[in-house]
Amino acid sequence: MRAGQTVNSSAAVVAFVSGTAINTWVMAYGARRLLNVRFSLLRMAVAGAVGQGVASPIITALIGDLDEQRDVTPLLWFVCLGFACALLVSMTTLVLWEAFVPTGTVPSPVYWFGGVRSRIARTRRYRRITFIFLRHGLGPYLRGRARPNSGTARSFTHALEQGGVVFVKLGQVLSTRRDVLPPEFVTELGRLQDRATPVPWPEIERVIREELGDPRDVFADFDRTPLAAASIAQVHTATLRSGEDVVVKIQRPGIRSIVERDLDIVGRLARTLHDRAAWAKSFGVVELAAGFATALREELDFRVEARNMASVAATGRSADVVIPRPYDDLCTGRVLVMQRLDGTALGKAGPRIDAQGLDRTKLAHTLLDTVLRQVVLDGVFHADPHPGNILLLDDGRLGLIDFGSVGRLDSELRGCLQRMLIAMNRGDATAVTDAFLEVVARPDELDEQALGRALGTFMARHLGPGTTPDMAMFTDLFRLVARFDLAVPAEIAAVFRALATLEGGLTELAPGFGLANEAQAFGESYLRERLTPGSLQEAAHDEILGLLPLLRRLPRRLDRITAAAESGRLSMNIRLFADESDRRTVTGLLQQVLLTILASTAGVMAVMLLGLKDGPAMTSDVTLYQFFGYCGLVICSVLSLRVLAVIFRR
Repeated sequence: MRAGQTVNSSAAVVAFVSGTAINTWVMAYGARRLLNVRFSLLRMAVAGAVGQGVASPIITALIGDLDEQRDVTPLLWFVCLGFACALLVSMTTLVLWEAFVPTGTVPSPVYWFGGVRSRIARTRRYRRITFIFLRHGLGPYLRGRARPNSGTARSFTHALEQGGVVFVKLGQVLSTRRDVLPPEFVTELGRLQDRATPVPWPEIERVIREELGDPRDVFADFDRTPLAAASIAQVHTATLRSGEDVVVKIQRPGIRSIVERDLDIVGRLARTLHDRAAWAKSFGVVELAAGFATALREELDFRVEARNMASVAATGRSADVVIPRPYDDLCTGRVLVMQRLDGTALGKAGPRIDAQGLDRTKLAHTLLDTVLRQVVLDGVFHADPHPGNILLLDDGRLGLIDFGSVGRLDSELRGCLQRMLIAMNRGDATAVTDAFLEVVARPDELDEQALGRALGTFMARHLGPGTTPDMAMFTDLFRLVARFDLAVPAEIAAVFRALATLEGGLTELAPGFGLANEAQAFGESYLRERLTPGSLQEAAHDEILGLLPLLRRLPRRLDRITAAAESGRLSMNIRLFADESDRRTVTGLLQQVLLTILASTAGVMAVMLLGLKDGPAMTSDVTLYQFFGYCGLVICSVLSLRVLAVIFRR
């Protein structure tokens, strides 16, 4: 008997658990389907459990003394009503949860327990970075209680320098954003240098072995002493089995995880500043951080650098500036093998230039002309041409290396820059304004007349007769951008970054060399090239080819229009909401309005039915009309919750 009772008890427990699980799933799935919004598995399970928990008490309360009646029909109807009320509770749980804790604001438990060690390390790093900034007196600025001033620039630079690789590179990028940072910040951040202790040979050999296999099978000779060491990678010289001299760039082991962790911290700090400090919001720190993260992640993939190198070399603008050739079959995400250029970095090449009797001004002009043609004509340019990335080769030519940072301009932006360049050379302030507005992102409210006058004043001050353009011109231009709340696209910011970086190398190469003045001369030269008979004929030929299909169809279309007008049959067809996204938006709004109207109607009808005392009796206390009223309230609640779920999810 005891064995039989134990078996029966176990079966009862299994049946109870199975029934509860099935009911919970039915509640959760029904609530999600009625709301027509996707929820996480955890939220659905909790909502289903809540509905299952209240189902029995609700049904018991609704049934009351119906157990004594012989007619089971009212009993079944009230059970269904109780089940609908329990389902309504599940829906309410999901909607309230979405209202107070929107989806995505709290990580899921899978995320909580998936990488505890990495999150602990990130928290420690975050605390350390925060302590560095606080130690340099930057706490009030991080909390948005103070606005940066000239004394803040030096403290900010020192804090970035102690923060490590990502923060040093962030400072280097910020040093080129004269459109968003004051001059004192640009000057201080420009002193940041990217130096690092060399990685021991065994670790470098391990990276090469993982990426290319045994180094002895690839290289006939490999210099274990690095040629240069930076925070992301270090460079070695080597000789291939084929006898070609190459340079090998190897990524530092473990740097990717460090960069990703610090980029997350940079993003969090940017969002905090954006929420707390008005000056940070005006600078667009979140967008700056996002652009910086994208560029740095590309720099971690050496295959991108190999493609950049090939793209710039393919333009072949100047035979006097050499671009190294990558060995594509030996380039991976962490190892880059490229042609070795024998020469000296421009920062150390002064004695060699004097010893060989080279013309410093000619070299500077060649370098500037190459970069400007890459920007204006090709749209692919070296975005970080500092003196360490420019070599004076043994044959007297110049070489560009390190293409981890490359700027790209599409044909539309290049066209805008070309039109602005031509308009500036003509002194046409109106055309400059039009081209300028095509380049920058304009705010909703902009006084174009005031902007045109400001640009005219700017041109008269820096480009008028008897004036000599200098780098102060760029500073005034950025002030003008900030004054009218204009936003400089990241691609155009990369151009100014390249020119600002190049200025240092040009000044070091040829003291007294004026970048702005030479850039204006380049614009005049480019304008003369555009105005030659051959160039004009080619431009006219291209335009005619583009217009030829339109010109071919134009007479027939004009004939149809005039014939229809003459006969009184001219009409115009307009397709409203032809775009799919517009149709979805309007359809969604109409659905929400319709659901709201139905919910209101159901609620009003339910209240009216509940107020009726007469009618067929279902129980001693509830009439049929009142039962319909309760059902109407359930329908009203379901429709209202569906509308609220969509609103809170948005």
